[in-house]
Amino acid sequence: MNTNDQPSRSARHQADYDEQPPERGGLAKRILLWILGIIVLLFVAGTALFFYYASSAPRISRNELAGQNTTTIYDDQNRVISRLGAQKREYAKNNQVPTNLKHAVVAIEDRRFYKHHGVDPIRIMGAATANIFGHSTGMQGGSTLTQQLVKLSVFSTAASDRTFKRKAQEAWLAINVERHFSKSQILNFYINKVYMGNGVYGMQTAAQYYYGKNLNQLDLSQEALLAGMPQSPSYYNPLADNTKYATQRRNEVLNAMVRSKYITQAQANQAASENITDGLDPNHGNTSNNGTGVKEAVVDAYVKQVLSDLEARGYNPYNDGLKVHTNLDLDAQRHLYDEANNSVPFQSNQMQAGVAVTDPHNGQIVAMLGGRHTGHVIYGLNRAVQTNRSSGSTAKPLMDYGPAIEYLQWPTFKQVQDTKFVYPGTNKVLKDFDNKYKGAMTMREALVQSRNVPAIRTLQQVGIKRATDFVNGLGISQKDPYTLQSGIALYISPLQVASAYAAFANGGTYYKPYYINSITTQDGEVKQFNPHGKRAMNKATAYMITDMLKGVFKNSQEGSATAAQLDGVHQAGKTGTTNYPSGSGHSGAMDSWMAGYTKNYSIAVWTGYDHPMQNKGLTDQYTQSAILLYKDLMNYLDSQNHASNWSMPDSVEAVKVNGKRQLVIKDSKWALEYTADDSNDDDDLDSSSLFSSSTSSSKKESRSSESSTNESSSTTTSRRSNNNSSTTTNNASSTAPAASSSAANASTNNQNSTTTKNSNAGNAGNTGNNNPQQ
Repeated sequence: MNTNDQPSRSARHQADYDEQPPERGGLAKRILLWILGIIVLLFVAGTALFFYYASSAPRISRNELAGQNTTTIYDDQNRVISRLGAQKREYAKNNQVPTNLKHAVVAIEDRRFYKHHGVDPIRIMGAATANIFGHSTGMQGGSTLTQQLVKLSVFSTAASDRTFKRKAQEAWLAINVERHFSKSQILNFYINKVYMGNGVYGMQTAAQYYYGKNLNQLDLSQEALLAGMPQSPSYYNPLADNTKYATQRRNEVLNAMVRSKYITQAQANQAASENITDGLDPNHGNTSNNGTGVKEAVVDAYVKQVLSDLEARGYNPYNDGLKVHTNLDLDAQRHLYDEANNSVPFQSNQMQAGVAVTDPHNGQIVAMLGGRHTGHVIYGLNRAVQTNRSSGSTAKPLMDYGPAIEYLQWPTFKQVQDTKFVYPGTNKVLKDFDNKYKGAMTMREALVQSRNVPAIRTLQQVGIKRATDFVNGLGISQKDPYTLQSGIALYISPLQVASAYAAFANGGTYYKPYYINSITTQDGEVKQFNPHGKRAMNKATAYMITDMLKGVFKNSQEGSATAAQLDGVHQAGKTGTTNYPSGSGHSGAMDSWMAGYTKNYSIAVWTGYDHPMQNKGLTDQYTQSAILLYKDLMNYLDSQNHASNWSMPDSVEAVKVNGKRQLVIKDSKWALEYTADDSNDDDDLDSSSLFSSSTSSSKKESRSSESSTNESSSTTTSRRSNNNSSTTTNNASSTAPAASSSAANASTNNQNSTTTKNSNAGNAGNTGNNNPQQ
């Protein structure tokens, strides 16, 4: 073997060493080439996609650029009920806009405005860098003024529409706008289009609304404020109680003008020394509301919730120029407003009401009252959706008897005990309106008479967990756990009550209440909203609760809402009152409720004072305001859309128990003990409802009159003194509707109740705050 043909060991190592670097260098180069290739590919794909999307961009005209972005809200019959920006609009020509205002807008919104061609890559990179490092140099995002103008003129500002497609179309249109219009024209379009708060569009109109002047009459401080307001008109509103943010924004604009060398630091300092409220005009200059034929106050509560709903969905109703079709029945809304403000008697103009009406078939919100005698306050407190007032006994079908039927299959004749009750773990005794106990009674009697003790005992047997599941299925929940107290008092809004009771009305399906039927954006896209329903209970539960709640209207001896009985109207419902806590120094009722429904409408009415501790309690007469308002509204609604009676489902059968018609779930343990009864649905009602001739009329009027002044301790005393000839048993029965406040007061004295949600949520001792008869 020739050793000369073999390379030495050192030579072999050297060869390996010489070959390694090229391999490593080649791999790095290949990786780099792959990365560059991917970048180029992505760039080409992105460019292609950009032009593909740009090709489908909507057309934009001068009229759209110069026009006003008014969001229009319609009722269910396509009638206009509200227009945002209905104030008289004044368009400022280019020569009417002060140079300083133009400079202020450019400095704070787009300082490279005069250098780009609609899209500014440098601005985009600067905005991205500012977002990454958490600082700002005065630019507001990556959009140019031209892009903002395009967005205001054509597109929605909804978060869901902030897609690459929309951004591509927006950029493409901005480039085209710059090709067809001068910078001066574009800036003038923008100044006349932006939303300036309080329903005002355009800076010329804003100058009149806020200062009672034209733009060319404003000083530098005022011009800087107007230039800065479009970013957040409500936040920077100089009419707000807190003007701190408006002042800060004005100063930001002044500083931006200094950086752009439009003004000197001395000029900025002088303008910044001016109080932000100087020169404000409380009469709003020459602006006026053009109107829609609908008083703002009539639809105020409903429109407020629609706007809130739009914003929750990501839209900006003040800038997006939307067409919003709602589920509002304008005629019913007008009737409700008129009855609450002009017809139904209230204790004073300060006594308030919150009303919600829903359609049980789909959850559509038909009408809503946020308050009465609200003056010129727009978008104020909406009492139809507030949840800080106790619902009183309207909670009983929801927390107690509904779950008892659903989970325990109780029949309407199930025996419940009205006997002495002490809250577990306490020495607090729960009592009823008459400070007495009636012993054993049927569930039907306990619900119609609204006895507190049987309700709480029922909740005990159902269990808090199952009762919680039941009300959760009806759209009701709270942060704190429910307690036994919740069986006779829930902190829920009229809208929640109406929506929950609607499930009883329609056979057991809960529909989430909703205001908006459809939204049409400026580019013609339509978004439709449909009912969202889910089964919350069995048909048997819904029907049996409804059958029992009919007695609240028709049982002339026990029902608490006989004053709301309507001939020929098939309705069911529940009343509720709460009293002041013991030791408060107040008497009378603090809250009064009426909730009722037909197959076509569900209504919940709350009445009381916003600040109950600062007002006297509701006297006997005015605890009935809720009932009377309900009656007038239901009478109107049913006359427009009459509801048939409910049909008994196959899962329920009627039986005779002690000579009275009762209901039982088929195949339950109770059903096997009784013979089916095919008599009329109303056979369980008191025989006095069948009186005829003048005797019937006079007795019904007498009982209605007594009922219309029921549910307070003073009325109870009066009625008892007028019925001394009655036997003890009859007196307890016939005066039950009137005696409720007495019971609540008695319970209150024993249990030291409070009125706030937080203090009630877990305190069993607060039970006495609720009027049991209601």
